[in-house]
Amino acid sequence: MSEVIRGNSVLPARRTPITLETADGLKLVGELALPPDRDPVATMICLHPLPTHGGMMDSHVFRKASYRLPALAGIAVLRFNTRGTSSIQGTSEGAFDSAVGERFDVAAAIEYAEFNDLPSIWLVGWSFGTDLTLMHGLDPVIQGAILLSPPLRHTEPEHLAAWAGSGKPVIALIPEHDDYLQPPAARERFAAIPHAEIVAVDGAKHLWVGDTERVLDEIVARLAPDVALPLPKTWDGPMDRADPSAYRDQTTAVFKDA
Repeated sequence: MSEVIRGNSVLPARRTPITLETADGLKLVGELALPPDRDPVATMICLHPLPTHGGMMDSHVFRKASYRLPALAGIAVLRFNTRGTSSIQGTSEGAFDSAVGERFDVAAAIEYAEFNDLPSIWLVGWSFGTDLTLMHGLDPVIQGAILLSPPLRHTEPEHLAAWAGSGKPVIALIPEHDDYLQPPAARERFAAIPHAEIVAVDGAKHLWVGDTERVLDEIVARLAPDVALPLPKTWDGPMDRADPSAYRDQTTAVFKDA
């Protein structure tokens, strides 16, 4: 009997806790979720929102991606806490470094995916994670980047120029009511990457509350284009339920001066 897929629905996957080791000697907490009964067709490395304002590997869009996409789309989902970040999965070593030391974190995640022969590796950044993607993610094995609510707070023109020169796909999902970069301004800022695709999402806000399904569909459209969309809203098979209180979404991703 089919059940409705809800926010705390956990579909089958091969889930493994992982430890990423950075070049500067830190151990980062993470998880790899693989399709339950087949090899993945593509891989998304999740770079989470600002940890000083609640961003973590369990932020709701990435949490739901790990719950659903391995089973529904055959996508491997690699999530991790950047340095100094905590979630119920654990706390990564080190301390938040304003997108500087985090370059080692991004490199460690990419290296892990490459070493484990994960296919078609994409970076999916959200808010602060989009800066990490644009600043530190242009690696030869990366197929492209998907940016959710990019504030372009730390990203410099030279980073945009490098992605422009790479020719690799850059897709920016811009909420209509974003707090930091709304569609008209996003089109101006991303003009530095002529091939960048700007997807304006009507009615959406920075945190994508109520719009997770749209975000996941956009991700699947790029990483697994053979999968029919929209993704199913029901599941006919085993399904677990996560504890909503354990996975409370703490993400605010606001930028305030100390």
